[in-house]
Amino acid sequence: MNVVGVGRGETSNVAEVRGVTKTYGGQTVLDDVSLTVAENTIHGLLGHNGAGKTTLMRVLTGRVFAHGDVRVFGEAPVENDGVLGRVCFVGEDQRYPDHYQVRHVLEAAALLFRTWDAAYADALATDFALPARRGVRKLSRGMRSALGIVVGLASRAPLTLFDEPHLGLDAAFRQLFHDRLLAEYAEHPRTILLSTHLIDEVGDLLERVTVIDAGRIVIDDDADDLRARAVSVSGPVAAVDSFTEGREVLQVERLTSVSRATVAGGRRPDDTELARHLGVELEPVSLQDLVVRTTGHSRRGALR
Repeated sequence: MNVVGVGRGETSNVAEVRGVTKTYGGQTVLDDVSLTVAENTIHGLLGHNGAGKTTLMRVLTGRVFAHGDVRVFGEAPVENDGVLGRVCFVGEDQRYPDHYQVRHVLEAAALLFRTWDAAYADALATDFALPARRGVRKLSRGMRSALGIVVGLASRAPLTLFDEPHLGLDAAFRQLFHDRLLAEYAEHPRTILLSTHLIDEVGDLLERVTVIDAGRIVIDDDADDLRARAVSVSGPVAAVDSFTEGREVLQVERLTSVSRATVAGGRRPDDTELARHLGVELEPVSLQDLVVRTTGHSRRGALR
């Protein structure tokens, strides 16, 4: 499949998995997973630790073999140099030779990626305060994450996967990553698959959201559509109960005489007037809350 030259207003699939299952030692890590990753999108892969996110990324990058059909740029990725040369995977447990310094990592990346931008890599390394001649083994957890971010962004690979890129980064460097990612994406559109547990921090970046729970996909939707599928209502217990009567309630929190409920289905046309009449407050639900409520409410996904 040739995806070169497709405009931002059009869609083409960069990666597809169909009926993919992976087991380790008799334990099912991916259970009949099907997923499509569109070109030129920032796609969030969310879920609890151990949900199967990293395994799915490794399947997509040909590092793990699984049962089912896997296609990246229209071809099977395993031992396929033509495909893998267009993919950059930044894993949380990335390993480098013991003698490697930061500069060696960037030099090696320049040989791996045809689209590598050395000047951009150097600028990013400066932004993230990475010492060029420091050994990778001597870097802190946060600095190793920053090094991975530099490689991922400067690779300009058509498919770039970040697996928990925020580990060890303080708030300032996390924001720097988000700023650089958005700027890079605007100037050089590509497909970004981002796995993270910091859902609220990346919520505004994501155009598509996939949530994995216990090896199964429970949510797969456009981020804006997903946000519109639930609403939070808070106020006196009796008023909240009246508002939620007959609706699917994902979660209720009560404190003495006050209640807060997350309701599936989003706002109805008359909800604003009903809320005013009952004396309750309506608020949008964050992606973080949606993921927590949905994976906790049902292993199959109440908002699907």
